Amino acid sequence: MSLPDDPILPNEPPRPPREDASSTQRLRRRRATRRSSIPTDAEGQAALIASLARRAYPSIELFVFSLVCGAILGLGFLLNSQPVLLLGILVAPLMTPWVGFLLAQLTGLLRFMFETVMALLISLVLIFIGGLITGFAANILPDMARDNVYLHTRIWLPALVVLAIGATTLVASFARSEEKPFLPSVIVAYLFFLPINAAGFGIGAGLPDVWLQGLLVFLTHFALASVLGLLTLFILRLKPSTGGIILSGISLVVFIGFLAVVMGSGSPFSASASQPTPTAQTSVSAAPPTTTPSLSVTPSATPRPTNTSARHTPTATKGTASPIPLTLEVTLPPTETPTVTLTIQPTPTYGRISANEGGGANLRDAPGGTYVMTLLNGTIVETYSEFEEVNGVTWVKVYITLNGQQIEGWLLESVIAYATPAPNFEASPTPTRTPTP
Repeated sequence: MSLPDDPILPNEPPRPPREDASSTQRLRRRRATRRSSIPTDAEGQAALIASLARRAYPSIELFVFSLVCGAILGLGFLLNSQPVLLLGILVAPLMTPWVGFLLAQLTGLLRFMFETVMALLISLVLIFIGGLITGFAANILPDMARDNVYLHTRIWLPALVVLAIGATTLVASFARSEEKPFLPSVIVAYLFFLPINAAGFGIGAGLPDVWLQGLLVFLTHFALASVLGLLTLFILRLKPSTGGIILSGISLVVFIGFLAVVMGSGSPFSASASQPTPTAQTSVSAAPPTTTPSLSVTPSATPRPTNTSARHTPTATKGTASPIPLTLEVTLPPTETPTVTLTIQPTPTYGRISANEGGGANLRDAPGGTYVMTLLNGTIVETYSEFEEVNGVTWVKVYITLNGQQIEGWLLESVIAYATPAPNFEASPTPTRTPTP
């Protein structure tokens, strides 16, 4: 057998035909369309909106998870526990019906808008009921701090920034991807559900003005998120219908007008969160208890003409510190040596609330008595050396001034940082001066 002299070489692959300029442009447009999930033609837009509406349509899971979420959030407010509140938000339903509400405005479909609005309303009512039931339970259990209730019924600028990021991300992710946007949905649910649940808890627990503040905070968050969500849909080039343009315009005007009114009034802003609201059990007094100055003359055994003169009694002005009380007692014994006793009330000592846990301290009407209100850390109080020890715990009587009125109560001594070098101070003895004529 003989082999050929020439080597056998593999055949070269055929070269692809050269593409002209028009085919290159078509490929680029096709890649750009594939890269962007938002179609530009009318047929593609209609198919996309129909797909988004089908995914955003409310289901039974919305109501089941809303019921569980409301119960856990109410328990978190009852225990004043931020981790329990976070657990409740993690089981919150996806906020896709809210995206469906925005799509209904964009397309002008009134029936779809009615269905999404009713689904959102029912879920919010379930969240509210969870807080209301646990608020009633708070009246039976021992009093605890309510810092989280007050914090989540105020408007905070960082919360608005986070809400803006979460709302735009939720709408964009829902429109561009088939996957469920869980993380931005949690952010939106956190800022929607907590104020509503806190409002229900405030009604059940008897906390004044909490329910109204919580409702205003929710409406503010909802209006801001809806405005940003509609703008995001416009930026994504979803073309609205004629009815959608009218409906979206009306919604934007209403939401922006509400935001302007709330921002101008400033009622639910954090500036009022630094002052706790006194309850009905708060005892109000114009000033700390003082002794009325008086001058008494005691005659001797020998009958003598008596003369009693009354001095002017200083009156404490409401909301201002009272003058130092002065007691003068003149006694005329048989030796005719008068004794003058001068009693001066101790100088008030000022302190600041500095609790290690909970962000504040509970003010009570007596040592270990009924809960009055929660004083946040940083609140200035004044004391007059009135201490009492109950079950090995030292309580101190304090006075605070809120809205021009002076409120008194008892606090644990451990939560007060005194302005004096020695916190364990005692009242000084009463000086006595005995002049001899």
